[in-house]
Amino acid sequence: MALLEVENVHAYYGNIHALKGISLTVEKGEIVTLIGGNGAGKSTTLRTISALMKPREGKVLFEGNDLSKYPPHNMVRHGIAMVPEGRGVFAKMTVRENLEMGAYYRNDKAGIEADIENAYTLFPRLGERRSQLAGTMSGGEQQMLAMTRALMARPRLLLMDEPSMGLAPVLVDVIFDTIVKVNEQGTTVLLVEQNASMALQIANRGYVLQTGEIVMSADAKVLKNDPSVQKAYLGID
Repeated sequence: MALLEVENVHAYYGNIHALKGISLTVEKGEIVTLIGGNGAGKSTTLRTISALMKPREGKVLFEGNDLSKYPPHNMVRHGIAMVPEGRGVFAKMTVRENLEMGAYYRNDKAGIEADIENAYTLFPRLGERRSQLAGTMSGGEQQMLAMTRALMARPRLLLMDEPSMGLAPVLVDVIFDTIVKVNEQGTTVLLVEQNASMALQIANRGYVLQTGEIVMSADAKVLKNDPSVQKAYLGID
């Protein structure tokens, strides 16, 4: 049984048919990426998995459990955390307070403190700014915070929506290196990313979405070497 199974999911924004029978799987321990152009349905897929949108048809199963019957705020209890597009940090809270909010459902104080220190190890810049208001930090620093805040819930599945958006190239490398490190520590990752080249470089497998449908799925290396993927998403003619 896969960790995550999305089965023939149809989702709508009003009368707009956003997802048209999406089916995908994520196995425990993998990094799986969704690539595609703007409006392809990538973020909508993540929103449906995290119960922010309810499918009209189909199922989302996590460890065999149908998630459609639960409200979005219960996803963390079930082992799913999301790093949203645009970071979504609590601007008027400090770095440390943001991290503490990520552990809202936990009551193991020693474990929480250990995970906060681990966040500072993953991103030393956060440790230097632990008392700084999140809203005053750079976009890259906020992305680091959003990622570690999600990890404070100790998720078994981490959903990431466009983590490199708006970041300088050097910070993009830092974020992707950290995704790999987090995965190596045992967290499964489902990654939505416009930077298809970087995403396919670190992923095990990938899915290509076009206008709400999956048109290709394969090992990430296979997708990276596919001429149609190279032309459409990697800027290679």
